[in-house]
Amino acid sequence: MRSPLSIVGALIACIATLLFSARPQQASAQVDTIRIKDHRLNTATLKPGMRQYLVYFQNARSPKTLRFWLWLRDTKIETRNGEKVFATTQHWYGADTMSYRTGYSVNRVKDFSPVYHTETIAGKVGAYNWDADKIKGADSVALNAKKDFTLNFTEANFNWNLDIETFEMLPLAAGKTFAINFYDAGFGKPEYIIYKVTGSEVVSTLDNQKVDCWILLNEGENKGNKYTQAFWISKKGHEFIKEEDSFGGGYRYKVKMPAGAVNILPRFSVK
Repeated sequence: MRSPLSIVGALIACIATLLFSARPQQASAQVDTIRIKDHRLNTATLKPGMRQYLVYFQNARSPKTLRFWLWLRDTKIETRNGEKVFATTQHWYGADTMSYRTGYSVNRVKDFSPVYHTETIAGKVGAYNWDADKIKGADSVALNAKKDFTLNFTEANFNWNLDIETFEMLPLAAGKTFAINFYDAGFGKPEYIIYKVTGSEVVSTLDNQKVDCWILLNEGENKGNKYTQAFWISKKGHEFIKEEDSFGGGYRYKVKMPAGAVNILPRFSVK
């Protein structure tokens, strides 16, 4: 899930920057800090496979209109340079070619530390080699618009584009609050982001299953606009079930599709 730079009032203006995630608040309270070196993520709970989500937006000023996307995330366990890694491919399908975007991320299985990330948005490629102390544009990737990009880190961080996968590995429990050191590749600087377990709820899924979930909440303000993000993660399977966001008069929802949903993943590679 991509984390954009800002949250603005008009939904149509937001869509290009809000497809992957609203930018959450920075940490400011006593919390359980989630850092790569501490190995607090349970990577065994991240299940490989294809997952599909219905994503839709609504603006309070246009209550009779919805904008839809189909979001595909496919995670595999592979071997890269002699070590086990998660390789996650993302595809976003909208109403036109400008809405379509892809992502491909590589993370170590042992601690979910980022190794590589690339994304193509509006036809522009951004590809990065990601280390504990820096991120740098991948000069071996053709037409990489970020080939000259470089940023040094003071400590290792997690890939914000994979926030959903990160949430699925958290040790969620009643009353827990987490600060996660996230970075959105190519934008700004790493930030510790606050997420609070505010309760639990039994959710009815699209295939009529009842799933008991933890509710993970992020809320704050960006350029005068208040926003909230709520994520429902199943207690038993550690699966992301749904998300509800509100920002600047707009609303966004993500709902996990049933396992039997048709796989429309294209056959071409985005690596």
